Amino acid sequence: MGNQETFDKQTLTEHLTELRSCLIISMAAIGAGFAIAYTCIRPIADWFFHPLIQVLPDNQSLIFISYQEGFFFI
Repeated sequence: MGNQETFDKQTLTEHLTELRSCLIISMAAIGAGFAIAYTCIRPIADWFFHPLIQVLPDNQSLIFISYQEGFFFI
């Protein structure tokens, strides 16, 4: 209950300061998660495309019609 009383007594600028710090931490966590996922994208893509590549005819490769299609494989 003490936490609620502290929350009620904060001024608008204190609320906005706390919101800003939460948003900065959230964006940093999203950025770190993206960086980690980006380093693992090649093994994930290899695993995902392996069955398709196996059934392709000889001397053929995957073709993406538009630039962004390579990023939307899942």
